[in-house]
Amino acid sequence: MIRTTLMALAASTLLAGQALADDIRMAVTTSFHNSGLAEVLLPEIKEDLYLTVNLVVVGTGQALRLGRAGDVDAILVHAKAAEEAFVSEGHGVARVPFMYNDFVLIGPSADPAGIASTETAADALNAIRTAEAPFVSRGDDSGTHKKELSLWSGAGLDASGFDTAWYRAVGAGMGAALNTASGMNAYIMSDRASWLKFANKGDLALLFSGDPVLFNQYSYIMVNPEMHGHVKPDLAAKLQDWFLSDRAKALIDGYTLNGEKLFTYNAE
Repeated sequence: MIRTTLMALAASTLLAGQALADDIRMAVTTSFHNSGLAEVLLPEIKEDLYLTVNLVVVGTGQALRLGRAGDVDAILVHAKAAEEAFVSEGHGVARVPFMYNDFVLIGPSADPAGIASTETAADALNAIRTAEAPFVSRGDDSGTHKKELSLWSGAGLDASGFDTAWYRAVGAGMGAALNTASGMNAYIMSDRASWLKFANKGDLALLFSGDPVLFNQYSYIMVNPEMHGHVKPDLAAKLQDWFLSDRAKALIDGYTLNGEKLFTYNAE
């Protein structure tokens, strides 16, 4: 009887403690979520810091807007120029890069535009444009979308003038855009992690990668409490310290799928 009572007391104490756990809101890219890495890191953060991280899963552009509005305590995004502007405007405390992967070009396994034999990302995009092969764009102001537009521009092309008969901007996250490309058997640019995690590949295949311009850096930014007094800088700082720890490095570098690393830790 005494043992049963003690066990019940311990359980109620634990539940009470869990109810009092700290929490934080973090806007994150859809690629961070779709990759499955969030499912690996968040339980460990909760165990190590007694901190519940509530994710707001959006594209980088929307994540930055949420930060500017003070609707989140921190953001995790991948668009360097936009991040630097966010910090320089005073909305973020500092940009803290901590992991990367790369972008890849996906397309029909038959590769009608012949991008697998090209040498650079610019060559690959020019081949798709010349063939007017179906191409799906995120079209959502995400980090991936920003990068895609910069690559078209770097190839001497203006995506805003493309014929919608072959260039489809879907205004959706990475998973939804990949599903659209699979259904259309179209080309698409994806971050490597989302592609490896994607289950509905259909006839799509990874056709081009390796150009240094496809490097994809992820960074953590605390929202500035001087701009938004209601945010939680102490908890955001605890989370930042965790992302810069050996514990985070081991988990991020150790996250693989079918033997392939999805991200590489590179915090200084």
